Amino acid sequence: MKFFKHILLTVATAMTFTSCDDYLDVTPPSSVSPEMYFTTAEQLGYYTLNYYCNYSAWDANGVGGQFPSHSDYTSFIHDDGATDNEGAISSIYYEGQDYKVGQSGGLWNFDRINDLNWFIRTVRPKIEAEEIGGSDVAAKHYFGEGYFLRAQEYFFRLRKLGDFPIITESLSDDRETLIAASKRSPRNIVARFIIEDLDSAARLLSNGDGIGGRARITRDAALLLKARVALYEATWEKYFAGTPFVPDAASGWAGAKKDYNSDFSYDNAAEVTYFLDQALAAAKEVADNHPVLTANNKQEIGVTTAVGANPYYDMFASVDVSGYDEVLMYRAADREKAGAHSLNQYMRAGQPRGYTQEFANAFLMDNGLPIYDPNSGYAGDDFVTDTKKNRDWRWRLFMKAPGEYPYSDATDRMGLGSKFDVPDVRGGSFKYATTTGYKKGKCMTKETKYTSTSTDETASVVFRAAEAYLIYMEAAWERYGDRLDADAWKYWEAIRTRAGVDTDIQKTIAATDLDKEEYYTHDLALYSGGKRITSKVLYNIRRERRCELMSEGFRLDDLYRWRALDQLKGGKYFLHGAKIFGPMLSSYPKNRLKYDQPKQSDNNVSSPSDIEGGLNGNAEYLSLWRITSENQYYNSGMTWHMAHYLSPIAVDHFLISSADGVSVETSPIYQNPYWEIMNGTAAQE
Repeated sequence: MKFFKHILLTVATAMTFTSCDDYLDVTPPSSVSPEMYFTTAEQLGYYTLNYYCNYSAWDANGVGGQFPSHSDYTSFIHDDGATDNEGAISSIYYEGQDYKVGQSGGLWNFDRINDLNWFIRTVRPKIEAEEIGGSDVAAKHYFGEGYFLRAQEYFFRLRKLGDFPIITESLSDDRETLIAASKRSPRNIVARFIIEDLDSAARLLSNGDGIGGRARITRDAALLLKARVALYEATWEKYFAGTPFVPDAASGWAGAKKDYNSDFSYDNAAEVTYFLDQALAAAKEVADNHPVLTANNKQEIGVTTAVGANPYYDMFASVDVSGYDEVLMYRAADREKAGAHSLNQYMRAGQPRGYTQEFANAFLMDNGLPIYDPNSGYAGDDFVTDTKKNRDWRWRLFMKAPGEYPYSDATDRMGLGSKFDVPDVRGGSFKYATTTGYKKGKCMTKETKYTSTSTDETASVVFRAAEAYLIYMEAAWERYGDRLDADAWKYWEAIRTRAGVDTDIQKTIAATDLDKEEYYTHDLALYSGGKRITSKVLYNIRRERRCELMSEGFRLDDLYRWRALDQLKGGKYFLHGAKIFGPMLSSYPKNRLKYDQPKQSDNNVSSPSDIEGGLNGNAEYLSLWRITSENQYYNSGMTWHMAHYLSPIAVDHFLISSADGVSVETSPIYQNPYWEIMNGTAAQE
């Protein structure tokens, strides 16, 4: 039945457990009896494992309910691409009509949710009756994974769609039942449901003992996800208060027009407080369980042929990360078992990615001062290597500069020119190329044997304790303002210590000038709701999060929940790369940089005379969106539509759930703010 196909979900079909994206060999839930199924703890573990990830097709916008994993070009380390950290072109910033409502598909689906509902409802009575063979600890742990995985699926939909139906049963193929199940729950209720699932998970999960270690979901991972969800929802509801993006009828919330929400009431301040308190409690438990972060021994990587070793760098670039206490959960890769990936082939061969000049300017000096402070000792940015001198060690470790040796065998050296002192800024598959001049280095292996197709066994870190420190710091500010409690300062100092930055945070706050931050960093997070924030404490907390979580896929979600893109409405901004037309220009091989070509498509860099696209009017910096005038973003730059904070729901979902299959207004579903229920239409605002 078409309705069943679109609304309910695909049940777990019979597949063989051979890799990350396969299912356990099972009888479909629609025809199985509980007596036939799930009789041992091992069977439970096999089932939930297959909902972890898909190495071959990571996509934060499509399979974000799975665990982020390295694959190839689609690794989660690229998920910051469409942000001010990296500056990749994205349709979400276009002033035209590239981002549109679809006729079918999209993110309104329940496949994995239904499978996990079936798992939970089938296994729960067996757990309660102690009918599962094998280790009782393992059985409860794997059962707890079901709650965790369902929570993660719902959190993905909360971030992308907001209000969403809460379904806990495998529904029958009955039209009226399924139409009723399409009723969207308000987003705060969805978030509370997610937290309840994570509480259930935490009661059942262990921290890896006897169940595969931290390559499996752990209790601390559940607490961290709970803290992440709670902070996300608290800040979303705070900064979107008074808009249709929160379930407040007085603000134009579309759900208020549906009869099934007639008894719903909403207290914004109370909800924000609830979620902040949840975030603080969960984050503190994780942080206190892991009071020592992975060490930074201040050993630089690759500046000599010896390459070097640094635990902080190696935590992201190793095959076995089980020995790092900070890592709460990771995804292993093995050519013979779980399958390898190709991330480091792409990192070596070149990729259309890199860090922006604006991001480079956000990192503090190691003395705790911003680069514009007269006493900072900043060496400038005439050469990429200069930007590393006496800087925050996160920039020194995780940005690869010309002249460095990336691999332990010292067979390669990055950079162009006789002195290897300038970056290759061409887009495409050129060795060690980067579109910005600041090459991404987080998760970059030191072993050449992992740089060929499907040979990379580098593990991907999924959850780590440092995030709990950051969550607590931010939630404490959102709850109490500039007067942070002792725990917040303690966690902040621990992160700064590891980053090799002076732990006198008050010195940084005193030296912070928000006008100069805007001039040098153009940090989007200086704003919330179209207004510039005024607290230097809050800005530095946001800066700390940005720098610590670089290349881990958090930035866009952060900008969304802070409502930090409104200020782009009706304007335009161009992101920038390194200062290639300054002193570096003389080191480039002849004709390597192509600009102002008769045929625009032959350009590979922006023009050194492009004042309009320059960084604060300085055209010496590569202007990332101004390389060719044939690019549709050449004139518009970054702009914003309010609708883009949430994804639109495709038209077919309204038709299928309507009373007569035609009248979309009779569907229990309502469209997200500023989108129409019409195929091919763009944002209204």
